[in-house]
Amino acid sequence: MELRHLRYFVTVAEELHFGRAAERLQMAQPPLSHQIRQLEEELGVQLFYRTKRSVQLTEVGRLFLEEARQVLTQADQAVQIIQRASFGEVGRLALGFVGSATYSILPDALKTFRKRFPRIILSLHEMTTAEAVQALHAKRIHLGFVRSPINDEELIIESFFKESFIVALPESHPLAQETKICLQMLANEPFILSPRHLGSGFYDQIIAMCQKSGFSPQVAQEAVQMQTIVSLVAAELGVAIVPSSMQNLQRVGVIYKVLAEENPQVELAMIWRRNETSPVLHKFLDTIRELIVDTRSG
Repeated sequence: MELRHLRYFVTVAEELHFGRAAERLQMAQPPLSHQIRQLEEELGVQLFYRTKRSVQLTEVGRLFLEEARQVLTQADQAVQIIQRASFGEVGRLALGFVGSATYSILPDALKTFRKRFPRIILSLHEMTTAEAVQALHAKRIHLGFVRSPINDEELIIESFFKESFIVALPESHPLAQETKICLQMLANEPFILSPRHLGSGFYDQIIAMCQKSGFSPQVAQEAVQMQTIVSLVAAELGVAIVPSSMQNLQRVGVIYKVLAEENPQVELAMIWRRNETSPVLHKFLDTIRELIVDTRSG
């Protein structure tokens, strides 16, 4: 039995006339009558009472009509789902992100994407840059939001947000009254940094900035996430150099200060596998790019 046999049967059952049913199906009547007889023989039941003047469903035919309609509906839905999946409108997307990405464009991107594609399941995982790279190679995520620079020939890296560094100080710090902070002023301060092996590019940028100002920072504490670093600053365990978007994290006991000297831009980037073909991923990338254009033009 094939789906076409069910469609033939349902059409005849709805029309109760082989001529009209054949016309609807855009086929000749004799082949249609033959297909219905074959279906009855395969099932071993009579589906229609036929006379020269009328066609009526048997009791078994009425029961079969309900089941046939359900099967055809499910088949149509399966086709629609597959077609939507091929266009990236249904499916699943696993994202890895550094915590600081939640203070830039990521929340707006997630909100916009969910509105556009409510049938796509988003799976979010907070992780470090190094963990995101590993997760991509292990195919646990489709896309990572990380701090660049990153060197990996198997990944596509697209920078989408650039910002300056700022200084996070405890509220009670003697430099809290300064309008701007020269890095040299922090030469003898204990620093809070993320471990280098979890994001070497970001770590190296901060070290290079300090060395350019004539000192190597004294690392007193290490923390994985930016939110934790800021919390440790609030606990007066040290100072930290953080991306300027972290000002959106208003934490009691912490103040943020602009650096007096020019400093390199720190970048947020999207990374994904070079051979990734997921239509869902590319729908998400398009959403991010549109938001970036809108933000810059606004």
